[in-house]
Amino acid sequence: MTTTYLHDKFLSIILNCKSLSKPISILIAVSGGKDSLCLIKLIEDFNHIHNYFCNIQYIYIDHQWRADSKKNIQHLLNCIDITNNDIYIYQILKVDMSESTIRQIRYQIILKHAIEYKTQLIFTGHNQTDQLETFLLNLIRGTGLEGLSSLPFTRRIKNNIQIIRPLIHISIGDILWFCHKFNLPVWSDKTNYYYSNSRNRIRYELLPYLKEYFSPKIECNIINLLKLSSIENEYMKQNAIKLYIHSRHSYYLAIRYKTIKNQHLALQRRVLNIFFYYNFNKCLDNNIINQLIESIHAQNQEKIIIIWEDLTINVYKNWMYVQ
Repeated sequence: MTTTYLHDKFLSIILNCKSLSKPISILIAVSGGKDSLCLIKLIEDFNHIHNYFCNIQYIYIDHQWRADSKKNIQHLLNCIDITNNDIYIYQILKVDMSESTIRQIRYQIILKHAIEYKTQLIFTGHNQTDQLETFLLNLIRGTGLEGLSSLPFTRRIKNNIQIIRPLIHISIGDILWFCHKFNLPVWSDKTNYYYSNSRNRIRYELLPYLKEYFSPKIECNIINLLKLSSIENEYMKQNAIKLYIHSRHSYYLAIRYKTIKNQHLALQRRVLNIFFYYNFNKCLDNNIINQLIESIHAQNQEKIIIIWEDLTINVYKNWMYVQ
């Protein structure tokens, strides 16, 4: 079997994951594009030599956006058939939904499948270019530090399941080279060229423009920024979680704001975000979080009531609680 430097890089990535211990069952999200076929080839070659994964499953979510979606499915079936592994195909029946809504549904389907089949790891084909594009998209939307590093290498989710992106440090150029070298039958998705899609416009217009007129090393510079912000974000996140655990009520849905009010503003905001996301699955916007910060720093001792969506938030006697 012919091996390349991408095989060596993939081997290093997998073996350096300290959380991985045999036997491992994995679920690989695929599409038929270059990223997916590169990932399939690397995983199958790796497992052929090392026999690391006891069970390999593939999953494809059909959005039914394209007229050729059935042909795409048949193409995928042909590619997976030679691996002797199973592929599961799910279809989203309602097609008139936004891209962000579709993305959420896709992740829910994949997670539900992983839980049902007791899968430990979910592999996706996100690459370094996806990370750059996501960074620019989130920056334009006005994200914070958390959003800048929204495509980490690994992320642990519920039921002891991890999402791993083994190609996240591999450029699109290397992936294209790999696919050409092994004559992988890449499926061309024409929607990747629609400029009505913001990600496509960033890929084909904004990034080349920045590279041409601002810095030829713009991609490398952004990647370095993402690495630094990821380290700092993880440090902030860990401290915020510790502070949240220390300030929350042991029985009621409440936090002792006296514990957090003297902390740095960044920690205050993060603790409040954790409280509402963990207990109510809600993300605070800037307006409501500023109101909450002002209320816990109010000089008077009177009870403050804030109505937000379907929640009634009370700030009184050193406690913030929800009714």
